[in-house]
Amino acid sequence: MEKEKIAQAIDILGELDIDLWLVIDRESGIISDPVMDYVVGCHATWLSFFLFSRSGEKHAIIGNLDVETFRRAGRFDTVSAYKGSPREDLLRLLRRLDPRKIAIDYSPDCAAADGLTHGNYLSLLELLKDTDYPGRLISAEGVIAKLRGRKSAEELRRLRAACKITLDIYGRVGRAAKPGMSEKELAAWITARREKLGLKSAWDVSSCPAVFSGPQEVGAHSAPTGNVLKPGHIFNIDFGVKVDKYCSDLQRTWYILRPGEKQAPPEVQRGFTVLLDSIRLAFAALKPGARGLDIDTIARGHIVSQGYEEYPHALGHQVGRDAHDGGALLAPAWERYGGLPLMPLEKDQVFTIEPRIYIKDYGVATVEEMVVITAAGAEYLSQPQQELYLVKPGRSAR
Repeated sequence: MEKEKIAQAIDILGELDIDLWLVIDRESGIISDPVMDYVVGCHATWLSFFLFSRSGEKHAIIGNLDVETFRRAGRFDTVSAYKGSPREDLLRLLRRLDPRKIAIDYSPDCAAADGLTHGNYLSLLELLKDTDYPGRLISAEGVIAKLRGRKSAEELRRLRAACKITLDIYGRVGRAAKPGMSEKELAAWITARREKLGLKSAWDVSSCPAVFSGPQEVGAHSAPTGNVLKPGHIFNIDFGVKVDKYCSDLQRTWYILRPGEKQAPPEVQRGFTVLLDSIRLAFAALKPGARGLDIDTIARGHIVSQGYEEYPHALGHQVGRDAHDGGALLAPAWERYGGLPLMPLEKDQVFTIEPRIYIKDYGVATVEEMVVITAAGAEYLSQPQQELYLVKPGRSAR
């Protein structure tokens, strides 16, 4: 997979008219640039440099005791080992390649592209002292956004597999959930199913799964509590797994019937219908070249037009090796999102669509799907929730 992503990165450099991408890392086991897992695949102990040229050349400059690991990996044309200082090896390569633009990993908006630590940046400047190379440094945000965003056929296969497993577990929740069960107990049941499959959670286990029952003030990303599932309440779950390093991130919503009820109250059903309609409208508008801002506006506008408050977050984020992956967002033009909602969407990017509606006295209705952008529009990676799931009082049901 690393060789596949390296080849993709080199193509992107040519597309963006960038001569060289310079990835810098040190003590990867403590803190590491997120792109190391994509294009390097090995841990670095000492200050190390990985150079990817638009011409196709790939070079590594590393501490001498790491050399055998990187040579055996076979991902670089040359692996230079230094003992005292990497300056001579680094400058020799830069002089030969003579790059006009050198992309390094910093970004004010995208965490996935902000992997160069300040200390490593200062070390780079010291090594480049008395040269004109510091004036050639630019952000690698565009390179990394495209590299992480454009999923290969193998990456999409892994993402689909993660979605399927998550939905298989969700399919059993309706039989396991019972009135009187706490959020923590239901979360523990889901965790046990995941662990039996030998899979890791898609994000921190304290809130994966997240379970929210009834009307409450806690926001998304919170850990399950002792709140119990009660008839007449909505509950929803946010959960995902990792398959071969790739994540799912899906949410589903259930309503617990009161004694004598055969379906959810009209206000609950109406809110859930508006929610699903907002997802369908956003899905229909997805295509290469559209902006995430415009997609968010469609879903947000529909929900507000039906008399509900707007959801207090982005409509959707990219998913890949992390549940919240980098690059473009389906989001409003809020300051906290920087320029990410304005980035044009691209083919093979994978996004969530996850609006939410608060239904007074009942709880939060939310559904989260995963989709991939295609040349003509979009396709679901997850089987969409088409109706509100119901749990009967006193015993479990669909």
